[in-house]
Amino acid sequence: MFKKVPHTYVIVFAIVIVSAVLTWIIPAGEFDRTTKKMADGRERTVIVENSYHQTDSEPQTWQVFSSVFNGFVEQANIIVFILLIGGAFWIMNASKALDVGIMSFIAATRHLEKNRFLRKIGVDNIVMIMIMTLFSSFGAIFGMSEETIAFVIILVPLAISMGYDSIVGVSLVYVAAHLGFAGAILNPFTIGIAQGLSDLPVFSGWEYRILCWIVLNAIGFAFILLYARKIKKNPKKSLMYETDEYWRKHKSENNEKITYYTPMSAWVSYILVLAVLVTFSAYYPDSILTIGNTHFHFPALPVASILFAIISFFTLRKSVHFYILNLLAFTIVFLIIGVMGYEWYVMEIGALFFGMGLASGIAMNESANNITKLFIEGAKDIFSAAFIVGIAGGIIIILSDGKIIDTIMYGLSQAMQNVGRETSLGVMYGIQTFLNIIIPSGSAKAALTMPIMAPFSDLIGIARQTTVLAFQFGDGFTNMITPTSGVLIGCLGIAKVPYNLWFKYIWKLILLLVIVGFLLMLPTLYFDVNGF
Repeated sequence: MFKKVPHTYVIVFAIVIVSAVLTWIIPAGEFDRTTKKMADGRERTVIVENSYHQTDSEPQTWQVFSSVFNGFVEQANIIVFILLIGGAFWIMNASKALDVGIMSFIAATRHLEKNRFLRKIGVDNIVMIMIMTLFSSFGAIFGMSEETIAFVIILVPLAISMGYDSIVGVSLVYVAAHLGFAGAILNPFTIGIAQGLSDLPVFSGWEYRILCWIVLNAIGFAFILLYARKIKKNPKKSLMYETDEYWRKHKSENNEKITYYTPMSAWVSYILVLAVLVTFSAYYPDSILTIGNTHFHFPALPVASILFAIISFFTLRKSVHFYILNLLAFTIVFLIIGVMGYEWYVMEIGALFFGMGLASGIAMNESANNITKLFIEGAKDIFSAAFIVGIAGGIIIILSDGKIIDTIMYGLSQAMQNVGRETSLGVMYGIQTFLNIIIPSGSAKAALTMPIMAPFSDLIGIARQTTVLAFQFGDGFTNMITPTSGVLIGCLGIAKVPYNLWFKYIWKLILLLVIVGFLLMLPTLYFDVNGF
């Protein structure tokens, strides 16, 4: 009937309509809620046990249209973040600095191929594993998720230049970070909250979670590398071969000869950035960096500022392009400091990249009007990614306003009654996996499910730590496939990857991870595992 696969907008809006239909079928209901003080002193809203009751139905009709507006409001932080990132990188891209960086990177990897041992292993494989391990570590330690949007715009052109496709580029950063997120070791947004709500020592049981993280990474990395090898061997086997013409065109446009020089404006940019860093270093001479439940003092801003000053001086003597690349590198350094030391989220990170874009434009001696024009062009180019995030946000709005999320949770929890430990664990895991499709927020899902599941696990002889593991895996794996995830939809939009093609690529990995996740939980039922 259909000659073409529906557009991503069509697919997501169809899910909004299906969600509205469900509000006519599923009875409305809700749990009572109260506030609970967490181990870190913060208060969170949680449900009251055995408080579920039915309420008046709120079937959704014309709201399928208003949900788009409300979805934009709900996801405004992600949408603005995407637009800021798009504009900032467009300014930077106009400088050709990223092309210089990619060419230098590829030249360095080709140089490594002269080593017989490295050539046998595959230099590209080593490089990709290093990149994925870095992002997976970020996901496992401080819950990197939204931040991956900023890196997709760097990794996709790099993957294309290395002979792969945009799916590989997304996988190197987004999938890797979410493998780490799923196998979280010290993630405060999932493990920290879930354990706090379960009255467990925060980040306890980390030893077994490290093993889980290694196993999940091994499987995920192997899947990505096998696909990458297939594409390198025959690019036409790529799911994105035709669509990636956008990136190949940009690559050919950027292959023009680059003149290396350093205008006076680059030194002005350097002095301005340095003045800002000195000011912030004076205000924040000492940072309290947090890794898991470990806090330590370190003069992170002053040290990073001094390094920036020294390295930028030498890069400016070489070329403005290398100065801008150094600016990008230290933007990432300050992002990490901000996340670990000051609880930065998308607003602060977006502002940081916006500042980077302005500093890049000044360094290239662009006028204020030209910088504005470049920013608008970048925001326009990436607008489709921002728009789809708003539409996807409408799905959650419909389910929430229709008052059926709590009913779904209550119905699923009843399925755990009067069955064996293994089956109960499987049901818990299935509930968390299913709920992640309609509630992609890990902290919100923890607040909804853990007050029910933690006490219930005591009754059936399952360790609360295992229940947290079920939440962790259920929350993590489907992040990489659910269309309700604003981060996934944003990353795919930036990479120009249609959702249907992404689904075709990733579903086998998700299915495998879900099965392996259950197998990793079983030993905690039969053996004495530290922390469980």
